[in-house]
Amino acid sequence: MTTQSKHKWLTPHNYLSLKLWETIGTGLFNLFIFLMIFAYLFPMVFMVATSLMEGPQLTDRNAPAYPAKHVRYEYEGKTYPVYKVPFPNGEVRELALVEPGRTSSQFIDPKNPEAGLILWEGNRRPLIGVYEFHVTLNNFTTLFGALPLSRMLQNTLIMTIIAEIGVLLSSIVVAYGFSRFPLPGGDLLFYVLIATILIPEKVTLIPTYFFFVRILHWEGTWLPILVPFFFGNAVYIFLLRQNFKSIPKDIDEAAMIDGAGPLRVLFQVILPQCWPTVITVSLLHFFYMWNETRQASLYLSISRDIAPISFGVQNFQSLAPIQNQLQASALILMIVPVIVLLISQRYFMRDMVVTGMEK
Repeated sequence: MTTQSKHKWLTPHNYLSLKLWETIGTGLFNLFIFLMIFAYLFPMVFMVATSLMEGPQLTDRNAPAYPAKHVRYEYEGKTYPVYKVPFPNGEVRELALVEPGRTSSQFIDPKNPEAGLILWEGNRRPLIGVYEFHVTLNNFTTLFGALPLSRMLQNTLIMTIIAEIGVLLSSIVVAYGFSRFPLPGGDLLFYVLIATILIPEKVTLIPTYFFFVRILHWEGTWLPILVPFFFGNAVYIFLLRQNFKSIPKDIDEAAMIDGAGPLRVLFQVILPQCWPTVITVSLLHFFYMWNETRQASLYLSISRDIAPISFGVQNFQSLAPIQNQLQASALILMIVPVIVLLISQRYFMRDMVVTGMEK
């Protein structure tokens, strides 16, 4: 197609049509993205809204989806609920129900109480109440009063710090060995290590429980939960090894010429270049420890004073199955990981190498 024919085809009408299609396409795409974001965030919004609701609102089918309370009007020393009452002429008035009945009820107009009681014929049960926005923190107060959250939070932080130190030191050292030293059968050992990820946790549950409780007598302590982390984690070792392998070995050789040993090369040459991966591993393990309930319920059920926060909240949810309090406790449990992730998101998975090739 010649240049002249191109200019002849791109007339003002065609140009406007292209711009219109581009605008419509961009708008539809943005609308799709917003709908996906809303669908993804809706459960969290519902959780927050439910945790701020009072109990009676949950049993009222006509109540709004946001935290609200039924408007009440005080009349002659008593308070009465306000409803939207329809009349035969099509008018809908907000009246307080004073004397309910089966076929007729008496209401009072809050705007004109001097007019006295108003007789209304009809079934009052389908009437929709009048609500106003109202937030309550009683669910969180009940939660804080029922659980020693400060002590459980302290237990969780101590366990997390100890486990972080153990899993980072062991995983970094093992990954460094696999990535830098020609071990006899090293590839086979690495494949065996990765294969352990495929072993279901239920298969090792009974043997490890028997070993920790019947032989070592560690029941009621943190040792069954923390000690295994000092032997590394296959997933973390894989991530760190792949990251270490992406760093040229010439840097190691240059450091060794200057007199640096293997450990010095690791901590002064390799790790400073791998902080995004190390922080990612730390965050993944923090999230795991924060939500740990299975092992805590297995080994710490007889020692509630050293139980982590996830185990305490789980017990509270089983003992108090009330919807708004369940959502409040779940919100307390998930708010800390969300805050930690928001603070460290600039480092999370930044320049992460998982295949040995730079992104």
